Amino acid sequence: MKHRALPVLAGLALSLVPSMTAAARGDHDGRDAGDDVTTFAVYGDSPYGTRQGDTAQLLATPGFIDSINADPDVSTVVHVGDIHSGKQWCTEAYDREIARQWTRFADPLVYTPGDNEWADCHKLAQGGGAYNTTTHQIDYVLDPVTHQPVDYASGDPVANLQLIRSIFFSKPGSTLGGGDKHVFSQAQFADRAHPEDRAFVENVMWREGDVEFVTLDIPGGSNDDADLWYGAPLTAAQATEAPARDAANLRWLDRAFATAAKQHARGVVIIEQADMWDTEKGATHLSNYEQYVSSIAAHTLAFGKPVLMFNGDSHIYRSDNPLVAGAPCRTETGPTTDGPCAVDDAISHPGYDVPNFHRIVVHGSTTPLEWLKLQIHEHPTDGVNSFGPFSWTREPQS
Repeated sequence: MKHRALPVLAGLALSLVPSMTAAARGDHDGRDAGDDVTTFAVYGDSPYGTRQGDTAQLLATPGFIDSINADPDVSTVVHVGDIHSGKQWCTEAYDREIARQWTRFADPLVYTPGDNEWADCHKLAQGGGAYNTTTHQIDYVLDPVTHQPVDYASGDPVANLQLIRSIFFSKPGSTLGGGDKHVFSQAQFADRAHPEDRAFVENVMWREGDVEFVTLDIPGGSNDDADLWYGAPLTAAQATEAPARDAANLRWLDRAFATAAKQHARGVVIIEQADMWDTEKGATHLSNYEQYVSSIAAHTLAFGKPVLMFNGDSHIYRSDNPLVAGAPCRTETGPTTDGPCAVDDAISHPGYDVPNFHRIVVHGSTTPLEWLKLQIHEHPTDGVNSFGPFSWTREPQS
């Protein structure tokens, strides 16, 4: 377990216990008196489309939101990132359209950004640009009429992250959608020794169903992988951005587990976008996530209670424990079995043995749209789609 922020964590945990407990047990926690189940809707990698005019998922989103609203059990909605595809331009108008559609949610929505809406905006397929080895400049995709770059800020990832923050995280500690849920943002409760962490308003935590929830801005795609922005030589902006965000994320993860332990939480739920065990990307790309994997593994073992993680990024539903070699897993491709998935253990299991961890990759990017119904029970549950106090079912849109 890391001990970088423990002196601050102790003070924070003591100061937040009354308010976080009140928030978790107040009128908006999705439970009536005596009810022993708390229910969430989790989805991501949606709505997808392309710049060629594939708007089917965008047009289907209002009906999809209504299908979640129609479930009286759901108290909170979680989006694990990627609000458009990797072949769609990053524009302010589109981001604001998603924000407008999300006002349709009857319940509070917690969102963590994905790579496609900021970290990958530099890519040519998303309207960014390509490095010109002759001129040593970036050649941008230009609008045929205005002859201006089609992407927001010419695809600059840092500028696009700031845009996302200004649209979706304009009020630290507030959620999107309906309802009145209060969360704790890193912008409000940054480590006192690291005031720079206040920039990460998108990182939040809250307690619900006696479980500690934490979001981390860990995008898949090109940011924490080895891809270079614009295909150019490593820029000062990229060399600065990733290490600063990684350090803030790890301190926020420290804080979440310290708070969970202090409050005797029954479990922890980690929400982030990157699939840190996506074997298609290979060991070189995945190595940049090792700092997160090792931190999660150490914290989970020390916590000693169930830790459940949700991510998107690789689009195909998967339920497994990549921190135990040969652990059973379930996936939507091919016959459903309870045996080990056919993966490269050298990539997915770098020597860990953490039995109280479980990971779910949320299905996304295809129609019909789908959400995962997550429930937290008062007592441990049994079944192939359960883990500790957690159970889940896939809910495709009809």
